[in-house]
Amino acid sequence: MWLSLVVLVGLYYLVRWYRERQVVSHLQDKYVFITGCDSGFGNLLARQLDMQGMRVLAACLTEEGAKQLRDRTSARLETVTLDVTNTESIAAATQWVKEHVGERGLWGLVNNAGIALPVAPNEWLTKQDFVRVLEVNLLGVIEVTLSLLPLVRKARGRVVNVASILGRLSLSGGGYCISKYGVEAFSDSLRRDLFYFGVKVAIIEPGFFRTNILPLERYSQTLKNQWNQASSEVKETYGEKFLAHYMKTITSLENMCSEDLSLVTNCMEHALTACYPRTRYSAGWDAKLFYIPMSYLPTFLVDAIISWNAPKPEKTL
Repeated sequence: MWLSLVVLVGLYYLVRWYRERQVVSHLQDKYVFITGCDSGFGNLLARQLDMQGMRVLAACLTEEGAKQLRDRTSARLETVTLDVTNTESIAAATQWVKEHVGERGLWGLVNNAGIALPVAPNEWLTKQDFVRVLEVNLLGVIEVTLSLLPLVRKARGRVVNVASILGRLSLSGGGYCISKYGVEAFSDSLRRDLFYFGVKVAIIEPGFFRTNILPLERYSQTLKNQWNQASSEVKETYGEKFLAHYMKTITSLENMCSEDLSLVTNCMEHALTACYPRTRYSAGWDAKLFYIPMSYLPTFLVDAIISWNAPKPEKTL
C-alpha cells in the first residue's frame, strides 16, 4: 500500500515537472505590459524578459526611472509613465498599449506597482492612511486590469498579480495587508471569469525581499510621524517603550529580507511563458517553509506565534 502511494506521488510530481517545462512558442512576438518598473521586481522582470527577446512595455512612475531602464535594455523595450491611482493616466497608457500591440493583443499584464507605507498599529492611523495604500495596491490593480482586459482576452494571454504572503497572514497594521488580501480575492474571481476565454491568471506571493517598497530609513521617519500625530491617549496607552520595540522588530525583519529578487521574477517569468502556469507562486524560502504553511494553522496558534515576541502596550485592561 505504502509503495503504491509513493509511486503515485512520484508520478504526480514527474508529470507536473514535465508539464511545467513546456514553454509557449513564438515568445519574441508577444507583448508584456508591466507596472512599477522604476525599481525592484518590475525593473528586474522588464530586463529579464527583454533578454529573453520578448516585447516589453514597461510602465514607470517617473520619467527618470523610465530613462534608467531604457539605458539598461535593448531597443525592443519601450516605456511609458503611469500613475496607477490616476484614471486619466491609466486611459492614456491603455491607448499607448493599443497602438503598440495592434491586432495581436496583449499577451501578458503584470500588476506589480505597489507601496507599503504607512505601516503602524491601526489605532495610530487615519482613514486616509489606509486609502493611500489601497489606491495603489488594490484599486490601481483593478482599474489597470479592467482597462487592458480586452487586449489580454484578444491574445488569450496572462494576467499576473503580485500579492504577498501578507495576503495570507496579516502581520501588521495599515493598508498593505488589507490590499494584498484584496488582490488575492480579485485574482481568484478574475481567474474564474476569464477561464472560458483561455486567459490564465496567476498570483505571486513573495516572502520578505529587500526592495524600495519599504526602505528602513524612510519607514523609521514615517513611523515617528505617525507617533507624533497620534493622540495623547494613544501615546499614553502604548508608551515610548512600545515604539522602540516596534522599531526594533521592523529593523530585525528588514535585516532578514532576501536580496535575490530573481526568486520572484523567475516565478513571474514562468507564469508568463509556461504552457501550464501555476495558479499561485510562493517566492522565497521564508514563504515556502514558514509563512504559507503557517497560514493553514488554527487561528489561535497563529496568533500565539505572531504575538510571541511582538511589542506589548504599556497600559492594558
